[in-house]
Amino acid sequence: MTGTVSIRRKWKASVPIKILLCIFWLFAIILPLFRMLSTMASVDVLAVMSAKKFAKALLQSLTVSVTATAISVSLAGLLSWAVARTNIRHKALFITLLTIPMLIPSISHGMGLIIILGSNGWLSRLLGLSGGIYGFWGIVIGSVMYSFPVAFLMLYDVLRYEDGTPYEAANVMGFSVMKKFFAISFPYLRKPLISVVFATFTMIITDYGVPLMVGGKFMTLPVMMYQDVIGMLDFGKGSVIGMILLIPALIACILDMVNRDKGNASFVGKPYGIRKNKVRDRIAYLMVIIVIILVFLPIGSFAILAFVNKYPIDMSLTVKNILQAIHMGAAEYLRNSLIIAVVVSVLGTALALFNAYMTARNRTKLSYVLHLMSITSLAIPGLVLGLSYVMFFKSTFIYGTFAILFLVNSMHFFSSPYLMAYNTFGKINENLEDVGSSMGISKWKVIKDVLLPQSIGTIIEMMSYFFVNSMMTISAVSFLANVGNKPIALMITQFEGQMQLECAAFVSLVILLINIIMKSVVFAVKKKLTR
Repeated sequence: MTGTVSIRRKWKASVPIKILLCIFWLFAIILPLFRMLSTMASVDVLAVMSAKKFAKALLQSLTVSVTATAISVSLAGLLSWAVARTNIRHKALFITLLTIPMLIPSISHGMGLIIILGSNGWLSRLLGLSGGIYGFWGIVIGSVMYSFPVAFLMLYDVLRYEDGTPYEAANVMGFSVMKKFFAISFPYLRKPLISVVFATFTMIITDYGVPLMVGGKFMTLPVMMYQDVIGMLDFGKGSVIGMILLIPALIACILDMVNRDKGNASFVGKPYGIRKNKVRDRIAYLMVIIVIILVFLPIGSFAILAFVNKYPIDMSLTVKNILQAIHMGAAEYLRNSLIIAVVVSVLGTALALFNAYMTARNRTKLSYVLHLMSITSLAIPGLVLGLSYVMFFKSTFIYGTFAILFLVNSMHFFSSPYLMAYNTFGKINENLEDVGSSMGISKWKVIKDVLLPQSIGTIIEMMSYFFVNSMMTISAVSFLANVGNKPIALMITQFEGQMQLECAAFVSLVILLINIIMKSVVFAVKKKLTR
């Protein structure tokens, strides 16, 4: 009885900590968002939304996002099938190569398209194409390149953990391939697929990097928001556009929460059995290799562009672009990016772990409130979060410092690492702390000696996620950075505006190489730990 009372007291002792965490989230996410939305009170919202320019940008954003989402999810579905449902070899290598586009900013994909299919693109000149790939199809292709790796990983994860028992029963009963698909595969994939579609759609409709590069006169809402806030300092109109961009992200967040709970309740009885089929495997090899080549064409193009004298007039090799980028502050801005990425990966991971422990290992009504607040940033695009921080923190001591960039990046990328930790902690025996307490073992010792060692793989992935995304993000920091704390990714838009694509290509290459190094280190460490 005494032990039970002691445990209850310890659980009650966590209430003030949860309240403090809720207050933190109130100031880090909720209040800035409300501050941004409150500026619409001084704006004629109906006039803004009924303007021809706004209506056109909204329609164009929807059409390009729907088209790109359909292509991206279809491509991701085919690739996930090719990797998960065939006997092709070197699957880990193929997955790594297919997800390389996730390691560079979306604006770099747009720049790669310009080098290949722009007015002076090497493929445009080779094929005698005129006009370039600017406008609708340029944005669609760039958006697919930017978004399909995320959709691929989500679908591959679903297929990898599908229970193979129903398929064995269907084979015994003589079901055809089509009947197995509609009776087993489609019901299993339906809900996760909805989440994938909305997540991909949200990525595309809230992105301004690709449209800024290859959109031309084809205006989208994120580009309009960027131009109105950065160019004309029209925060009211920017808030209205931000509110519109919140809608698909909010729907995607709700669907992700609902389907995540369903997925966690599933049970895998037996891995899916892959039969031998040489024709199918050859088709899978061909499909994966073609996509990898297409993925590396723009990356290879801007890697070459970084070392040419003046594209396309003088293609002689030079290091002039590197020296010019360094002269314009690339080295200093790279240092800023590394500082931001390292600090965010450490502080963000620590906060996510602590938050996840308080919600997954100590379940109360307050835990559920804290959990909801912790995943709020899933529904807030980077542009919207950055604008809300400008309005809320403008008169505070952290505005214009590294601290606000640490905070905005931690909040922007918080939800995914938090959910990683939440799911990991939730799978570990929930009675550990109670048993330890009854035996006189402190809660901290249980965390240090049991929970953290069992979660080390997840912790490494969390740190990697924060680091990689902080290195390449543009949207969340574009409104907040200044000359003193500017990250190197923002130099891409600067060089693009000055028509210095060679220098922009060099910056993109630097970001890619650093993120590849980080991913390689993570892979090596995890491999060593598994041994």
